[in-house]
Amino acid sequence: MDSSFQSYPNRQVTRTSEYISSIGLLLKSNTIPIHVRPEQIDISFQDEARFGQQKTTTRLLALKGTRPRAVHQQQFKYAHLFGAVCPATGETEALPTPYISKDILRRHLKQISQRTKTGHHVVAAMDGAGWHTDDIAEGIPNTTIMPPYSPELNPIEQVWSWL
Repeated sequence: MDSSFQSYPNRQVTRTSEYISSIGLLLKSNTIPIHVRPEQIDISFQDEARFGQQKTTTRLLALKGTRPRAVHQQQFKYAHLFGAVCPATGETEALPTPYISKDILRRHLKQISQRTKTGHHVVAAMDGAGWHTDDIAEGIPNTTIMPPYSPELNPIEQVWSWL
């Protein structure tokens, strides 16, 4: 085994302890309602991805020394997918969209909130994208946003690599 593989579990433990300490800070700052017990908190990891089709290089046969004209499609076709996963419960949520905006992220957070068990509170961990602002979860019941962190540690990133 190489040393990077052996160090991965250590990073996993550090990451988990960082999440637990972050939740402790959220509890102390009254961001999470005081009546919510720690076992009622679900951490959901959220991210967005773009999937699409890009043009390829056009090839054609031509005489040496000539520059033939070739018509080639220049458009890109793509869609965005908002996804969230809760590793503890196995719950997943996805929202396919034609574009990304703050309003669509709010709609995705509402979707996560609606799927959360009654009596539970969801803490959404996100990366530092520009539309991931502190006020994004205002007015969405049983939902709190965790401060941005390193996207490489987000489990949902592994889902994108599988797709």
